[in-house]
Amino acid sequence: MDCLCEIIHCLVALAVAALIVVLLIAHLTAGMVDLKRHEKEKSFLTATGEKEPFPSLHDPSSLELSVIVPAYNEELRMPVMMEEAMGYLENRQKQQPLFTYEVIVVDDGSSDQTSEVALQYTRKYGADKVRVLTLVKNRGKGGAVRMGTLSSRGKLILMADADGATKFADVEKVEAGLHDVNIKPENMAVSCGSRAHLEEEAVASRSMFRTFLMYGFHFLVWFFCVRGIKDTQCGFKLFTREAALKTFSSLHVERWAFDVELLYIAQCFKIPIAEVAVNWTEIEGSKLVPVWSWLQMGRDLVFIRLRYITGAWKLESPRKTD
Repeated sequence: MDCLCEIIHCLVALAVAALIVVLLIAHLTAGMVDLKRHEKEKSFLTATGEKEPFPSLHDPSSLELSVIVPAYNEELRMPVMMEEAMGYLENRQKQQPLFTYEVIVVDDGSSDQTSEVALQYTRKYGADKVRVLTLVKNRGKGGAVRMGTLSSRGKLILMADADGATKFADVEKVEAGLHDVNIKPENMAVSCGSRAHLEEEAVASRSMFRTFLMYGFHFLVWFFCVRGIKDTQCGFKLFTREAALKTFSSLHVERWAFDVELLYIAQCFKIPIAEVAVNWTEIEGSKLVPVWSWLQMGRDLVFIRLRYITGAWKLESPRKTD
């Protein structure tokens, strides 16, 4: 009996020691919010090749909708998405003359011709409608979305993946979701596109191991960070300008788990969040490495919560970028 008690005490002591080590690692390795820009990232090219400075998210809005498209080595997949998006946006503008928009393609340090492909749309539609922000180095999807958002002009700001996996016309669904929640008095709300209704079909087509990883990730999201949202990872999210400024100013994670931190921040600020089912199709060529990326995201989820608990990360007041 005494031997059993000693074993239990040792296990408890090891668990406490491991927790302390994890807390120290999470705290000491925490990076700060990086809003600095390289000089080359402060401007965009017009249709005639002239440089113009990007505006700031801190400025008043001057358009109805900004679409932020993060793109890393997407020269092949992006044209399909851009054709669909521009077709929808142009048609909507014809039907609603007061509707104004912009698309900001953020080239996240690509090694292919992503920027040049995107600039073809600037030449076709003009820089007031399509702008290209080319990052000097790869930041990760979250970093690219943030830099594009901080350069936008819209009252509403939509993030949309370059692969076109979500039907672009479903922007109307997430807009409706935004209007269904109470955005007053501060005009803050987030509307998330969701693939949760497709989960049963996804489970049927996945291996048991990948299904286990998926459910494990969902549990970690629920346990550590975000509750009440079934699909945090769909790359189709709509923000009011005020909500975007509040959330992206505090964002630390720049890679795959950034969506979770964004929604965690929104819930900390008590910003209303809607979740809306959207049409989604899996597109070949994903940059996500199935097992390794899930493990990295799982680690990030644990560290997100621990870093806020230990005070390594704090919710920031919106401030202008350098």
